[in-house]
Amino acid sequence: MNDFLELLEAESGQSIRSCYQCKKCSGGCPVSSYTDIRPHQMVRLAQLGKQEELLASPGIWYCTGCMTCQARCPNGINISAILDVIKARALRAGDLTAESLPFFHDCFLASVRHHGRVFELGMVAGYKWRSKRWTDDKGLGARMFLKGKLALLPNRCSNSRQIREIFQIEAALRKQEGGKDNG
Repeated sequence: MNDFLELLEAESGQSIRSCYQCKKCSGGCPVSSYTDIRPHQMVRLAQLGKQEELLASPGIWYCTGCMTCQARCPNGINISAILDVIKARALRAGDLTAESLPFFHDCFLASVRHHGRVFELGMVAGYKWRSKRWTDDKGLGARMFLKGKLALLPNRCSNSRQIREIFQIEAALRKQEGGKDNG
């Protein structure tokens, strides 16, 4: 009996057991070539109940939630949903990798708020500055730039005004609820 697998399936709503390792998720994943373990390997570790290996993997934090894995999977498995459960467990376990996660989220949202979309280079620079994790992922940025995945200058989207309005509404709602203003 694999309690970890049962827990992951229950909390993620995904049928992890139905994965037959076709590797289509890893083939389509935009970040799989930059991680220590690829999406299909993460699913296999989950099937085998290898909780410690998954929680210790920096690769679980690379998932962008783009859902390409689910779109490519013949069984419709959403690995992003599975990783959300694994990341939550890592946070509860006090994973040191996870302590800088709020910085990443703040930098991501600041990039979207300012540019109307994510400016990856600026977002990562802000994250590295705030988290003081200078040497993590060394070489990754250069490889991504050489593959044309990082732009030197931000592109604005055509509806950036509407996006700013969304952030203003969100800030007003937070203020009403007495929460932190992320603006």
